[in-house]
Amino acid sequence: MLPGSPSTPLHSDRRRYAYLVVGLIVALTGGLGNALVTVNLPYLQGSLGVYSTEIAWLPAAYVMANVSMNLLLVKFRQQYGLRLFTELFLVLYALATLAHLFVHGLGSAIAVRAASGMSGAALTVLGLYYTLQAFPARHRLKAVVLGVGFAQLTMPLARLFSSELLELGEWRGLYFFELGLALLALGCVLLLKLPPGDRVKAFEKLDFLTFALFAPGVALLSAVLALGRSVWWLEAPWLGYSLAGSIVLICAALLVEHNRAAPLLNTRWLSNGNMLRLALSVLLIRIVLSEATGTVGFLQALGLNNDQMQTLWLWVLLGSVAGLAASALTITPARIPASLMFSLLLMAVGAAMDSRASNLTRPAQMYLSQFLLAFGGAFFLGPTFVSGFGAVIAAPRNLISFSLMFTISQNIGGLLGSALVGTFQVLREKYHSSQLVEHLTLLDPQVAARIQAGGAALGGVLGDPAARNAKGVAALGAAASREANILAYNDVFMAIAVLALLTMAWLAARYLWHICTVCKAVPPAQNAQTGMANVSLNNSGAT
Repeated sequence: MLPGSPSTPLHSDRRRYAYLVVGLIVALTGGLGNALVTVNLPYLQGSLGVYSTEIAWLPAAYVMANVSMNLLLVKFRQQYGLRLFTELFLVLYALATLAHLFVHGLGSAIAVRAASGMSGAALTVLGLYYTLQAFPARHRLKAVVLGVGFAQLTMPLARLFSSELLELGEWRGLYFFELGLALLALGCVLLLKLPPGDRVKAFEKLDFLTFALFAPGVALLSAVLALGRSVWWLEAPWLGYSLAGSIVLICAALLVEHNRAAPLLNTRWLSNGNMLRLALSVLLIRIVLSEATGTVGFLQALGLNNDQMQTLWLWVLLGSVAGLAASALTITPARIPASLMFSLLLMAVGAAMDSRASNLTRPAQMYLSQFLLAFGGAFFLGPTFVSGFGAVIAAPRNLISFSLMFTISQNIGGLLGSALVGTFQVLREKYHSSQLVEHLTLLDPQVAARIQAGGAALGGVLGDPAARNAKGVAALGAAASREANILAYNDVFMAIAVLALLTMAWLAARYLWHICTVCKAVPPAQNAQTGMANVSLNNSGAT
C-alpha cells in the first residue's frame, strides 16, 4: 500500500516458510551483533585496554547511527528500493567487522558499531517485510507482530551463548560470529528476493539539510544518555555542552520541517494528542523494560557471572517467545488497549517480585519474575506498533514521521531507561550505605565480634594482630557495601513496578474516557454492536 514496500503476491507454502526463516535471520542480524557487544562490555573493555567511560561509546554509536539512518531510509527505499540499501550496508557492515579483526582498537570498534546501527536500521524493516510475505492477507496483523518482535529475542540470545564465543576466541569469537551472521543474512537476501514494489521520486534538497541538523543532534543526545552515569551528570562539563547542542540542532531541524510544504517530518501530525500519547507510552514501557539491566547489576553485585545465569536467560528467552506467540495469536484492533494494559500488569508483578531480593537470592529465585517481564515486554511491542501504524495507512506521507518517532522512542527510550535505572541505583546505594555505616561502631559488641571473626579467618596467613584487624574491618565494609547495593536494587525494582502500574492506570483512564465519549455519541441501539469497536480503533489510532 506504500511506495517502496514490496508487493504481496500469492506464494506457495514452501516459499512462505522460506520467507519466514529469512525474516527471522535478517531481523536477528539487525540486533544480535550489538547485543553481543552490549552484554560483554566488561570483557571488551579489558581486551581493548580502555576505561569504562570509553567502552560506553560502543552502544552509544549504535543508537546514533540507527536513529539517524531511519530518517533517510524510508525515502531511500521509496526512490531506489530497500534491497539496494540493505545490500549496500550489509556489505559495509561485513567489511567493517572483518577489518576490526585485524585492527583492534577503540576507534575501529566504534566504527563497527556505527556500521551495525546503519545496517540494523534497514534489517529491522527488511525482516518485517520478509515476515509479511510468509502470511496470507487475513493473518497480516500476526505477521506484523512477529516481524517487529523478532528483534526482542536478541538480548536473551546474546546472554545465553556469548560466553562460549568468548571461550573460542576471546573477543575475536564475538566478531567472527557477527561477521558470519552478516554474511548469512546477505546470502539469504540475495537468494530469496522480495517481490518488486512501486518506486517514486522522493528526495528533496531540504531533506539533506534536515538530516545534517538532526543526525548530530541525536548523536549528542545519545552520548549524554549513554555516558552520563559513567562520568556523572554534574561532574563533566562536556555533558552540558552536548545536551545544549543537541537541543539546538534538533529544534533547528524541526523548525526547518515545520515550515516546509512537503516535510520529511510532519511536526503537526507528530504533535497531535494520539501520537504524543503513543510516543510517551512507548518511552515509559521502554524504561520499565530496563529492569533487566537492574537484574544483571544485582546478580553481579552478588558475585555471579554470566555463566551462572544461563538458565535464567533461557527462561527469559522462553518468556519472550511465549509473549510473541501470544501477542500474534490474540492481536486484533479491538484488543490493543487491553493487550497493552495486560503487558504492563505482568511487568509490574515481575518487578515487584524482584524487589524482595536479599543476599541469599540466586537466579533460581528470579525465573518466574523474569519470565513475566520478558513475556510482558514481547507482548506489548506488536500492539503498540499496530496502534500507530493504522494512522500511517490513512496518511502514507507520514510514514517517515511515524518510523522515526517509533525508533527514537525505542532506542533513546532504552538508553534513557538504563541511565535512569543506573542513576537511581547509585543514589539509593549512597543513601543506604550512609544508613548502614552510621550504626557500625566498635562500641557495638556485635560489630567488634564480626571484625574479630573476619580477621581470625586469616590467622594462618597473617601473624600481625593489627593487620588481621584491618582485614576484618575491610571485610565488614565490603559486606556493608554489598547490602547497600542489594537494598538499592530493591528500590529500583519497586520503582519500576510503580511506574508500570502508573502507566497502566493512565492507559486505562484514557480507555475509559473514550468509552464514555463514544457511548454519548453513538445511539443506544448501536452501542453494543459498533460503539466498543470504534472505541478500540480510536484509542489505537487505527481509524
